[in-house]
Amino acid sequence: MHMRILSIILAVSMSGATTGGIVPVPMQRRVAMSETRVDARELLAASRGVAAPVCALAADGASNGWGGSWDAPDVAVRADVHELVRGLRRATLTREEVQALLDALGSDDACVRHMAGTLIGRSEDRTFVPALLGKLGSNAPFERAGALRALGLLGDRSAVNAIVKELRDATPAVRANAAWALGHIGDRSTASAVADLATDDSPEVRSAAIVTLGQLEAADNVDILLRVLKDDESPSVRRVAAWALGQIEARAAAVGLGNALRTDKSADVREMAGWALGEMNARDLSELLVAAAKSDDAIEVRETAAWALGQIGVKKSADALAEVVASDRSSRVRGTAAWAIGQLNPQRAPRALLTALKDSDDDVRLKAAWALSQIGDADVVPDVTAALKAEQGDRVRQALVRALLESGDRSSEVFSDLLESRDKETREMAVRALAGRRGPWPWPWPWPRPRPFP
Repeated sequence: MHMRILSIILAVSMSGATTGGIVPVPMQRRVAMSETRVDARELLAASRGVAAPVCALAADGASNGWGGSWDAPDVAVRADVHELVRGLRRATLTREEVQALLDALGSDDACVRHMAGTLIGRSEDRTFVPALLGKLGSNAPFERAGALRALGLLGDRSAVNAIVKELRDATPAVRANAAWALGHIGDRSTASAVADLATDDSPEVRSAAIVTLGQLEAADNVDILLRVLKDDESPSVRRVAAWALGQIEARAAAVGLGNALRTDKSADVREMAGWALGEMNARDLSELLVAAAKSDDAIEVRETAAWALGQIGVKKSADALAEVVASDRSSRVRGTAAWAIGQLNPQRAPRALLTALKDSDDDVRLKAAWALSQIGDADVVPDVTAALKAEQGDRVRQALVRALLESGDRSSEVFSDLLESRDKETREMAVRALAGRRGPWPWPWPWPRPRPFP
């Protein structure tokens, strides 16, 4: 049975991801793309009794990687569900399939419920809405929660008033999914109703409500979010409060975020607070970020603080970042700090960047070379030339070539040797240099950590 559902999902997901040709499927048959059409009832039948990890994999396959990973707080099976396969999104479901999917939301099998909610929610078929609204009157809390998840995924604003009523449901999972659905639909008029759940007894409900306030960019609720960030007993809830404040870019919240970065006991909260300060360009709190980058116990906090310093662009932070490049025990932190110095673009290249060209980590050397290319300091040419002769990594060599170009070196001897490189891009850069042209746009571009989704 497990192999059957995985085979079905594989076949369907491949049909959505391929543009032509034929798709190999089990049962010793090759099916043309236009023929691949899986009956939704067959998916439901195959889902029954499947172990939770296998169900999660199958649901992810059905989702086909679309739409991000922000799923409802309460799902029948915990998994990141992205997007329905294109084939099923384009297909017109039969009346029997529609009814089977709706009935499956009340199934006694968790995987069947999870699969049904995914297929309905990702179908983009708004004709499901009336029946889903009817499910909100079910005596089974899991059926109400599943219907709310499907309504949120469908994103139909006509369901908003009914969903708001479910914010007062007696079951935490239902309240949480109702709050999440409103954020997914994106109706800002619901923010005040959602904000009432910021003090809910359930951490799951509070978290869902806070995330929705961030998604709705509900600036009127900054004070509520700050209270949650300061006082909530749950680290996960405080973390999403920091995320929401960064999402809203609430400058009034900068001091509260700075306090969280400095004093919160949870590294996850401190990390998110650092991200939020970088996101809102809190230049006046750069000293707090410097302190975190240099001395926080958690690698992820130090790295995010370094990223934030590069993001907000306070040039006086360059010396502190150079200390981090020279001394931090984590290659991730050293690399991001080197990138941040390049972002700040100081007039002179810190010595730490030249030392980093000998770092044992490829990524650190790459970002140090990139930073030097951004700065364009002519005094570093001898060091960069020596590093280029010793470097074996093609991407780092390319960054070093660009650093020489941006530093004003046009030595034909250096670049002529590169014409013999086995790497095509390195040879192209050598030709560019000999022709007197500048280097291409650089590669390193660290994404903020944590990613801008809670």
